Amino acid sequence: MPMSSVSATVLVPALAYLLDRLLGEPPLRWHPLVWFGRWAGALERRLYRDSIRRGGLVWMLAVLPPTLLAGGLGALPGFGPWLGAGLLMLALGARSLDEHAQAVAVPLAAGELPAARQQLARIVSRDTATLDETGIARAAVESVLENGNDAICGALFWYALAGPAGAVGYRLANTLDAMWGYRTARHERFGKVAARIDDALNWLPARLCAASYALAGDARTAWHCWRTQARHWDSPNAGPVMAAGAGALGLALGGPASYGGHLETRPALGAGRAPRAAGIGRACALVRRASGLWVLLAMLSSGLRG
Repeated sequence: MPMSSVSATVLVPALAYLLDRLLGEPPLRWHPLVWFGRWAGALERRLYRDSIRRGGLVWMLAVLPPTLLAGGLGALPGFGPWLGAGLLMLALGARSLDEHAQAVAVPLAAGELPAARQQLARIVSRDTATLDETGIARAAVESVLENGNDAICGALFWYALAGPAGAVGYRLANTLDAMWGYRTARHERFGKVAARIDDALNWLPARLCAASYALAGDARTAWHCWRTQARHWDSPNAGPVMAAGAGALGLALGGPASYGGHLETRPALGAGRAPRAAGIGRACALVRRASGLWVLLAMLSSGLRG
């Protein structure tokens, strides 16, 4: 690879991250993930069968073609690095994460709880109608910390490991987990492959994300919370991310939450005081600091691959 191409490849993670921060996500009707969701939905409607094997087949038919296409575009002579930057930008969601969080934080800080609940319902699956200020802030902070991995760290990790194909494949797998990974009557078996693949793809990125939260905040408390609390959380990947993030912020998260009218007893996470509206902005700032570490890591890896 010519030296100029190597230099361009090294710059791709930083360029993609800056473009995402500046431009954000495309309008929904033009968003590639929306198109992908329609494609995956059409495949499901046509090929659905209540079996694990059929779910795995449909997963491959949905994910592999665009992933291979992304790999081919990223390898094109001359233009490959710049196309790769565009693909990585579309796989990231840093600005969108900030915007959704601030849409909750601003009305919450102004005491406008109904508006804050309405915005919160767009980003979490729990019941929001009766949440008070602390409950709204807690749910929003948890969402920011968890999605910091899904929307930023995971995509940068897989780009660092496998280039544009890695970032695109990861984001598509994450999308299918959101579509099919829930234990509903329809998707209990059909969506099992999507859920397990997403768990596998996130196993290492989630732990590295937790480590980056610790480095970007109160490291001692973050390590302690990760070590003692994460294993009690239902999700093997969300546990380390949220425990370390809560500890890094010095906030108390977790605890009971209602989903579909059913109260779930969740373990406590973090340490310190319960979050208020300002805690949402602090969580976003923590994710931004951790993201800087990830961009540097991805640039280093890109140079080594080049």
